[in-house]
Amino acid sequence: MPTDDLPETFHVTTDEQLRAVSNLTRHRIMAVLRFEPATITQIAERVGLAKGSSSYHVRLLERAGLVKVVRTRKVRGVTERYYAMAARSIVLPDPGEGGPDHLMRHAVADLEAAPRDGERHVRMAHLRLTDEQFTELGERLQALADEYRELSDPSLPDASLVFALFHPATREQAEGDAK
Repeated sequence: MPTDDLPETFHVTTDEQLRAVSNLTRHRIMAVLRFEPATITQIAERVGLAKGSSSYHVRLLERAGLVKVVRTRKVRGVTERYYAMAARSIVLPDPGEGGPDHLMRHAVADLEAAPRDGERHVRMAHLRLTDEQFTELGERLQALADEYRELSDPSLPDASLVFALFHPATREQAEGDAK
């Protein structure tokens, strides 16, 4: 099944789904599957896991509905399954006040694990924006990410883009959380 046939979004709504995406190993497995289907063996090689561990994590993702079998084939009497993402993107629920933002935690872990000698573009900027500018910037960032996702070629090396546009906690809020 080509990724063009996938639904655009999958909304994580259950505790089982949230637990499945909250694990860094499963996050990395989903990254492998984002452009093309792969077998347990291929996933294990790309993520650096034993086949048994890879199989375990894929089963949890499949049970949660995040990945699915898209084709099978017989290899020496054994049925080989190809897994793919259930949708092109996954929408996580708002973590709520004080809740962990799993997406950003995974992004930071992936950044820290990336080769140090590779090209990186990491920047943090503090801005003062009107509500309209804030909304416009968020929409432009989303459109830019969508544009480049459409240009993605599965034969090219992976690149990750993560952005977070938010209003930080006020000093009073931060002090209240520390108590």
